Amino acid sequence: MASSPAPVSSAGIGLVGFDADDTLWRSEDYFVAAQSAFERIVGEYIDLDDARARQRLLAIEKSNLALFGYGVKGMALSMIEAAVDITGQRIDARHVHEIVSIAKDMLRHPVELLPGIREAVDAIAADYAIVLITKGDLFHQEAKVRQSGLADLFGRIEIVSEKDDATYHRVLKEFQLLPERFCMIGNSLRSDIAPVLRLGGWAVHMPYALTWAHELDAEIAPASRRRLREVDAPHALPDAVAALQRLARGQEGGTPMGGDEAAETP
Repeated sequence: MASSPAPVSSAGIGLVGFDADDTLWRSEDYFVAAQSAFERIVGEYIDLDDARARQRLLAIEKSNLALFGYGVKGMALSMIEAAVDITGQRIDARHVHEIVSIAKDMLRHPVELLPGIREAVDAIAADYAIVLITKGDLFHQEAKVRQSGLADLFGRIEIVSEKDDATYHRVLKEFQLLPERFCMIGNSLRSDIAPVLRLGGWAVHMPYALTWAHELDAEIAPASRRRLREVDAPHALPDAVAALQRLARGQEGGTPMGGDEAAETP
């Protein structure tokens, strides 16, 4: 699902990346609903409050990430493992089948774009080359990208197993672009924001109403915060990117990349 990298401008930010889940369309809502269903199922076997069941499921999901990766299928396998563990292996086939059915429903859910996101992507694509960088199950993410109606706007689509410093470094190397010429837009501090800032890039954080606890685990260095903007809705994204572009070009306070902050870039 990737095309050749689009050409980028010669100064300032030349490439803007977008996260997909909970940045372009709703996603975490379905995971939260599945988690509630899981808590109901295990609650039929043991008197366990929802918070403790949720913590046990999260711990198992995190321990399985290296094996299953992100996405619905990995969550379903972790729910089955957690249900077996929590119920002392007493969960019956009927409830295992219900967990599988929950996962199938999640894989079939419609793609619902966030209000105003299409217009925001259009506006940013008019001024910058844009790339979609998302992680998760390949088949499911490909299906959601197709159904979104946004695929043609992106010069390239990257579906990756993890979004960390190494992944962004690889993508930018393929674009032959320095990190200080890249800006990432996303809802996850851990996956979308912190790695890009560590590399010396720019970022716009657009929090979603619901965020998986694992994605909240990130710290932003104080020296990197001038390269970060936060918005509360898609309509504010183009202005946020424009503000960062002015900073990148040294047109609005501070100095362009290459001064003190260059030391942060590996």
